[in-house]
Amino acid sequence: MYRGKYPKIPEATIKRLSIYLRCLKKLEDDGNIVVSSQNLADICCVNPTQIRKDLSYFGEFGTRGVGYNIKTLQEDIKRILGLDTTWNIILVGYGNLGKALLQYKGFLESGYKWVGIFDTDENIIGSLVDENLQVQDFNKLNDRIIKEINPDFAVITTPPQVAQDVVNKLILLGIKYFLNFAPTKIKVPENILLKNVFIISEFDNLVYNISKMEGK
Repeated sequence: MYRGKYPKIPEATIKRLSIYLRCLKKLEDDGNIVVSSQNLADICCVNPTQIRKDLSYFGEFGTRGVGYNIKTLQEDIKRILGLDTTWNIILVGYGNLGKALLQYKGFLESGYKWVGIFDTDENIIGSLVDENLQVQDFNKLNDRIIKEINPDFAVITTPPQVAQDVVNKLILLGIKYFLNFAPTKIKVPENILLKNVFIISEFDNLVYNISKMEGK
């Protein structure tokens, strides 16, 4: 997370930093210690000038003629992204998408910890997600529970018709940051940060480009 240390950074740069981090992890797992900007660029499918430009927003990294120390650069990028700590997350909406997100093991490895799962369906409330988590009744979510689990942000995977009400309640309970997967636009006050992830839009974008390439 941006912590006020840097000027406004293009969102595309932040997304690429996340990619660089995962490429560096793969290089480290393969036993590498140092990587050149050219080799890192080849692995990340960008050009080396882009990597150097993205990193230049945050200072000077690497050694000219040698490259980047992989472990050190990973630590630096984690610090820049705010991933040098653990982030507590709650999920609201234990449907197919919610279940799929919870099953992905990479979240914890990347510093994201699920601390609460909520739904309103009586048929699934009480379901055991893992040995530490079970689905709780969203209607019973209150200040005491929020204080106990101490979430940093909420992930919304509810049906679209209830997403706004869900976010409104969570804001009243003190949550200020959201990642919304529900296929609907949600209105929030200016002091609240909400990022929308419209999966169908990614399909639309791909099909648009396919249509241009194929002449359809």
